[in-house]
Amino acid sequence: MAGILFSLLLLAVFLLMRGSVPADPLEPGAWLEGGTGNVALALNLVPFAGVAFLWFVGFLRDRLGAQEDQFFATIFLGSAVLLLAMLFTAAAVIGAVILAFHAAPGTLINSATFHFGRGLAYGMVNVYLVKTASFFMITTSTIALYTGLTPRWLAHGGYTVAAILLIGSYFIDWSLVVFPFWVLLVSANIWFERDHGAQQAP
Repeated sequence: MAGILFSLLLLAVFLLMRGSVPADPLEPGAWLEGGTGNVALALNLVPFAGVAFLWFVGFLRDRLGAQEDQFFATIFLGSAVLLLAMLFTAAAVIGAVILAFHAAPGTLINSATFHFGRGLAYGMVNVYLVKTASFFMITTSTIALYTGLTPRWLAHGGYTVAAILLIGSYFIDWSLVVFPFWVLLVSANIWFERDHGAQQAP
C-alpha cells in the first residue's frame, strides 16, 4: 500500500508542477506572477510521498529477509535515501523561490538569484534525481531477479525503464514520471501475490 500511495502522490506532484512551471529552466519566471497555488500544494505533498517511499523500501527489505544480499542491500538503501534527499532539496529550493517572490516580487523576477534557484532545482530533478532513480530501479530489479521478489518480466521491465531514464532524460521532458508508474506496478504485483497466496493457503 505504501508503494501505491507513493506512486499516486508523486504523480500528483508531477502533474501539479507540470501544469504550472514551464519545463524550460531559462524562462523568466512568469509562472510566479500567474499564481503558485498548485505549486504550493505539490510541495506540501512531497514530504508525504517521501514517507510513503521509505515505508515501501522498508517493506521490500523486510520481505527479502534472510535472502537480502549485503552488497546490493547497501546500494539499494543508499540510492533510496539519496533519491529522497534530492527530491526534498529540490522542493525546498522551489519553496524558497516562491517565498522570495512574495517578499520582493519586483526584485526577484529576472534576477540572478531566481535563475540560480530555478537552475539548481531543474538540474537536481532532471539530471541527478533521474539518474539516482534509474540506479535504484536497476538495483531493485537485480535483487528481484536473484530472489524472485517479483516476476522476471517485471524485473526486466525495470531495466528497460531505467534505460529510458538514463538516456531519455536528455531528450524527454518529465521522463521521471515513468518511475512512480514502475513503483506502482511492483507494489500492485506484490500485493496481488500476497493476497493470492493467502487465499491458496490451507
